[in-house]
This record gives sequence, C-alpha cells and structure tokens, in this order.
Amino acid sequence: MKLDSQFAVPPEDKYWKYHDILLKLLKEKAYRRGQYTLSSGVESEHYVNCKPVTLSCEGNALMSHLLIDLVEDDSVAVGGLTLGADPIVCGIAQKAYYNNHKPLDALIIRKEVKGYGTKDRIEGPKPPKGSVVTVVEDVTTTGSSAISAVKVLREAGYIVNRVIAIVDRMDDHATWVENDLDFISLFTLEDIIE
Repeated sequence: MKLDSQFAVPPEDKYWKYHDILLKLLKEKAYRRGQYTLSSGVESEHYVNCKPVTLSCEGNALMSHLLIDLVEDDSVAVGGLTLGADPIVCGIAQKAYYNNHKPLDALIIRKEVKGYGTKDRIEGPKPPKGSVVTVVEDVTTTGSSAISAVKVLREAGYIVNRVIAIVDRMDDHATWVENDLDFISLFTLEDIIE
C-alpha cells in the first residue's frame, strides 16, 4: 500500500510511472561503461549488474510490481538460478501475497547439487510435478543461466514455458526458440544506455 500511495497517479498510469522510475534506477545504479568480461565470457563495453537495484527496497518493490504481470496466469511459482534471480523470485512471491494475487511461491535453483543433506538443486516449497513455473532472470546475455534453470525445473517434472527478465542484452534470441520458450523483458540494453 505504501508504494501505491506515494505516487498520485491513476492506476492505469502507475505501470509507466513505475517503469520509468525503475529504468532511472537501472541507469544510475546498475549500468557501467568500460571494458568488462561478462559471465558468458563475452567482452563488452557495457556492464549491467541489477543486484544494487533488485536488492534495494525501492528497486525490488518496483521490479516486483512490473514483473508479476508477466508471469504466466497458470504459474504456481517463479524460479531462477541463484544469485541473480534470488531477489526477483522473492520479490514477486511477496508481491503476490500482499496484492491478493493468486499464490506464487519462490524457487531458487542452485548452480550445482549440494554435497550434503537432501542434495537438492531446487530450494523452496516445491509444487506438485506437472505444475507450471515461470523462470526469471535479472540480465540475459546468452540466456545460459535461464536455460540452466529451465532444464533443472523440467527434469524435476515441472512445465516451463516462459522466461522473464529485467534487462535483455541478447543479440540472438534463437536459444528461446530452440528450447520452446517465450521470452519477455522489461528493458533492453539499448533502453539502459540511451
């Protein structure tokens, strides 16, 4: 409620108000220009690290408000590869709860099987097999992190049809087609560097 009350705009205009504020935060706190090697191994003069935004109170609230509408209607959970997806899945799950949205649980996918305990790669309240899960990502470059999460979830018996991201910096979207996935992002790299 507090987030909605601080902006004196009609409900239909709130999406674009939140969108513009989140974009401003990403430009100021997530984007750097220089010479960087990305996690994919690609060299780039553009670096986007969403964590300073997604882990901030304001940024998490704004991105959760915007991303929840991109989650598939029949999804029962959102999941993603740790660490970039962690604040996103938790933010969306919390937004669903406080917004009287249908329940959406958060699933965090480990990069490797843990060597102790249950040795699970999926953390969180696991839905029944056959349930739909939407995969989330902070920044997509090659799509490999999201695809890794998709594969783990599918191997565990879940249906994954969609990946949603905050920032899309990909040149080639063939990976989504090859893996039978819809892909939606809030922003492109071009939006951030303008």
